[in-house]
Amino acid sequence: MTNTAQQSMIGVAGRRLHVARWHAGTKGHRPLLMLNGIGMNLELLAPIARALPEREVISFDLPGIGQSPDPIIPYTIPCMALTTAALLDRLEIEQADILGISWGGALAQQFAFQHRARTGRLVLAATSAGAAMVPGNASMLAHMADPREYTVERTLRRNLASIYNGGGSAKVSLNAAKAPSPLGFSYQLAAFATWTSLPFLPLLSLPVMVMADEEDQLVPPSNAHFLHNAIPHSRLEMFHGGGHLFMLSQQDRFIEKLRNFLDD
Repeated sequence: MTNTAQQSMIGVAGRRLHVARWHAGTKGHRPLLMLNGIGMNLELLAPIARALPEREVISFDLPGIGQSPDPIIPYTIPCMALTTAALLDRLEIEQADILGISWGGALAQQFAFQHRARTGRLVLAATSAGAAMVPGNASMLAHMADPREYTVERTLRRNLASIYNGGGSAKVSLNAAKAPSPLGFSYQLAAFATWTSLPFLPLLSLPVMVMADEEDQLVPPSNAHFLHNAIPHSRLEMFHGGGHLFMLSQQDRFIEKLRNFLDD
């Protein structure tokens, strides 16, 4: 067993995706599929994957993000949920637990709705119901509306430090961050802007844990309470002082809560 991910480019549903698998072939637990935030490459999630050596962990870069090539045409979140299912087919994974972070939480909700039988347990971290969300800090959202702020290496880490760690008192290493392409970032932003999970949240009949930080300035914690109240029998775990990337800035506690829920 190694902490180094097996990385490959996989063609699926007309796209080529950069895919990483940590602890591939590990038995005894369902694999965990991690879906990342907007513009965030999979390498940023490596600390979480390495902290879960008892299970296989999988992640992939969205089109135009990280090492995945640009999308040819715009996509929707339901379309990307179908692509995710096709990727699991290629990896010969019948069912997986899903961890969705920020934008990835939207994709995780949609995947669980479209592919209930393939979803074990669902973890929604620092995310919302999409277009129905309570908006975050206005200046941060204004920065996100300008792809140039995230697609140029010179400004990328500065913005990630202020926005993705917004509200956090502990620093997060962003050395692994790679600038997305302007097209990849724009299409990802547009897909979220036109999507909401509001109609189907009460229909998510599976174990769900919602996680958020009280000081998240990008996705205010009221969004987590909304998801928790809308999803039947869901569990709510609140953090404090971790900011939007509390799963990295307070990694030990996050892993403890995540592992306990997945193993419950």
